[in-house]
Amino acid sequence: MIKKKLMSGVLALAMVASLIAGCGKAGGEKETTTAGGETTKTEAQEETTAAEGGEQGDAQDVITIEIYDAAANFHGIQTGWFAKVIKDHCGLELNIIAPQVAGDSLYQTRTAEGNLGDIVILDKGDFLDCFNAGLIKDISAEIVNCPNLMDYKLQIDNYNKGLGLDDGVYYGIPAQMTDTSPVTISGEDVYSSIWLRWDQYKGIGMPDITSLDSLLDVLAEIHETYPTNENGDPAYPFTLWADWDGGDNMIGIANVVQLTTWYGEKIKESAILKPDNTFVPIYDKTAGYYKITKFLNDAYRRGLVDPDSGTQDWNSVMNKISNGQVNLLWYSWQQGFWNSVDRKQDGTAFAVIPVEDMLYYADADNYFGSTRVWGVGSQVEGEKYDRIMKFLDWYASPEGLTYEHCGIEGFTYTVNDDGTFTQINSNALMDNLPVPEEFGGGGYNDGSNQINQWLCEGYCTNPNTGERYSVSYWKSYKEATMTEMKKEWMEKYDAETPVEWMEKNGKLLASPNVQVPLETYTSDLSLIRNQVNDKLCDYTWKLIFVESDEEFDAMWDEMTETLNGLDYQTLYDFDTANYQKEVDAKEAAKAAAGK
Repeated sequence: MIKKKLMSGVLALAMVASLIAGCGKAGGEKETTTAGGETTKTEAQEETTAAEGGEQGDAQDVITIEIYDAAANFHGIQTGWFAKVIKDHCGLELNIIAPQVAGDSLYQTRTAEGNLGDIVILDKGDFLDCFNAGLIKDISAEIVNCPNLMDYKLQIDNYNKGLGLDDGVYYGIPAQMTDTSPVTISGEDVYSSIWLRWDQYKGIGMPDITSLDSLLDVLAEIHETYPTNENGDPAYPFTLWADWDGGDNMIGIANVVQLTTWYGEKIKESAILKPDNTFVPIYDKTAGYYKITKFLNDAYRRGLVDPDSGTQDWNSVMNKISNGQVNLLWYSWQQGFWNSVDRKQDGTAFAVIPVEDMLYYADADNYFGSTRVWGVGSQVEGEKYDRIMKFLDWYASPEGLTYEHCGIEGFTYTVNDDGTFTQINSNALMDNLPVPEEFGGGGYNDGSNQINQWLCEGYCTNPNTGERYSVSYWKSYKEATMTEMKKEWMEKYDAETPVEWMEKNGKLLASPNVQVPLETYTSDLSLIRNQVNDKLCDYTWKLIFVESDEEFDAMWDEMTETLNGLDYQTLYDFDTANYQKEVDAKEAAKAAAGK
């Protein structure tokens, strides 16, 4: 629990009381969803909760709500410590409907039935379609009484006006909003770059890396020197996975798409946006998709790619990271599955290793939100609706955000005398540490927030501490992690953070955060898109594992011919025209910010 001394006195107590009072009894039936996505009903189970701090609150039934969640990697009832938090604070049980797990057909089935979910978290295109189809509820009258959400009124207004709505009319709430600005980059590192184990990199002499070829030489030396983890299990620089392919407004395999950002490019569905704001086809041999696919093929031919790649899923990769079987990471958040404070102190943690010829693409802070939107299902009424709105407001509150981004007081952090936080059990996520029963029991990772989507980013400022929610920004964390490893990194690169190095050396391409309503695909274009994506993914995986340059280029040409035969040009023309609106808006944002 969060200590009351962190709250603002009477106001905080009144807020807690209102949350509890608003979660009244729910009669009737309780809906649950099977693994196949079918909805069944059983009698509601009565449970009681208490006010925060151990004070007895009013007894209340727990209502089960369905969250159709495009971001979730988990399908079913939320369990563990976060389930207890939601029950205690909002009287809710979360039944998460995850199309990434249960299959994309859930979307078609549930929209056809006219009830996608009680809460929906959707990519913007799908949200617009559901809004137009009448599947999203007008929350205008209620959201204005949600003070925590209204702290982000400018951002919420911006999105809903993009839907063509009048002032004061609200249907959607953007995901991952911030309290910074559209052109701020708050992070110390970018979303995708090269992360190597510092002890391994140091062990081969910390050579400068100038290019992808140079990187392969370094990785080959690391692999030769450190072929296994401490337990003798095989380790590889590259361990790939296929279950994220084709998502997040990208066509192609995720492990290639994200790495194109190392050279200032960004995949926009079937098109590649170059650093000069021009578009090229995704199969263009001068662009990043070709460059990175060829790079991974070169890595494979040098024995640097995990043989399980292409057949394993993300959960398998996550476990390998935690087991020390991966030598290279490329998402900044992946280090959370290895980089404990202890490992930073003993120099075995991952660190960003700059590559001299790269131009790192980085989206600015998600001031106006990310590519996903939250909404309420149009059929939600009565007590369930009341509790959902209170839950959404709580989810955007300092208390809710502390649970989401910091975890459990007394288990993942303690409160200092000045009200700021200090991290403890930094390995709770990666080692799935057992959680005490008083906090909900189970494993910490197993019971973590399976919604996997925030309303507000971790680099928003917590008014109760004066620091940002994310651990890496805390003064105590910075002091604890000012290790010999950090000092060595700073000395080598003459910068305090990777972003500072990139900025000082002209290696950062910052893209302003804007929100532009884009057209969605017609059914004909959707068919083309799906066929193109399937073929591109299939060919890309094969290309990674070919045995020669000649075979690679012949297969690439065959792939290009196949995609064109699927009417790729029509799709490309639509995507470039669509995303040109976003490019124009970003340029306008730069001009307004004087960048």
